Amino acid sequence: MRYNMLNRAENPERTTLDAEEACGLLRDAAALIREDPIRKGEVLEFGGAGQLVMTGDLHGNLKNFEKLQRFCTLERSPGRYVVLHELIHEDIVAPGQFDLSIDLLLRVAKWKCDFPDNVYSLQSNHELAQMRGQEITKGGRSVLYDFDKGVEHRFGADAPIVIQAVRDYIAALPLAGRTRNGIFLCHSLPDPAFVNDFDFTLFDRPLTEVDLAPGGAAYSLLWGRFHTPAVVEQFARRLGVDCFIVGHTPQENGHAVIGQLLILASEHNHGAFLPIDLSRRYSIEELESSIRQFVSVA
Repeated sequence: MRYNMLNRAENPERTTLDAEEACGLLRDAAALIREDPIRKGEVLEFGGAGQLVMTGDLHGNLKNFEKLQRFCTLERSPGRYVVLHELIHEDIVAPGQFDLSIDLLLRVAKWKCDFPDNVYSLQSNHELAQMRGQEITKGGRSVLYDFDKGVEHRFGADAPIVIQAVRDYIAALPLAGRTRNGIFLCHSLPDPAFVNDFDFTLFDRPLTEVDLAPGGAAYSLLWGRFHTPAVVEQFARRLGVDCFIVGHTPQENGHAVIGQLLILASEHNHGAFLPIDLSRRYSIEELESSIRQFVSVA
């Protein structure tokens, strides 16, 4: 199926897909995600050549996503890979505004279909909550309710079938990525209290409902905060990596460093992304110095 979607500059008010096309796009992207040749269990294994561009949470920010597309120029950069996560649940800042982060989810799904060997997405806590119907409140509002209302605004009476297709798409997402040059990519790491008992077999086997529910290994991985350099180092030793790149924890200035952990945020005007040369090893200081701001992309 061919999917024609306007970019934001052409029409900021709507996607051109109808509900059937949106569901087909999400199904096609989910199938590619499940069948990714570089996917081993719940981990994407990236090779030792080319460039990988890692992002932080995007939360529906189409402007930064379009800048990311312009930077990556995948149509003429076959050796470049991009990893995204936490696409949905945008902030609502004005009365009557809709959460239209479904648009970003569909744009990323289309990007995956257009460039299946270059575009990758990881599981996150907000996507997981949307899939499981587990409520999140943010600024006193229900983000699941607002997301569903945004889908209803886009697709009307057909919104329920699109919401189900979204859940099926989210269920296909892997938990993490790993590079040969010693970098582990994921949405977050477990809270310090859970690190000692963390089930590392999670990355090598099919996920269970217990893994995804509160208290489960996948849940603790995606929801973790309050990291310390010692805990990050302990996790790095267990996984045999040099450092981590994550999102999840808000960063007003676009990033933060905690020991061997680099946190990226991509959802606002100070948002950042990180191009990584897969052929060389990095210290955490070198990774930090390689960060790019979205405002630097024309």
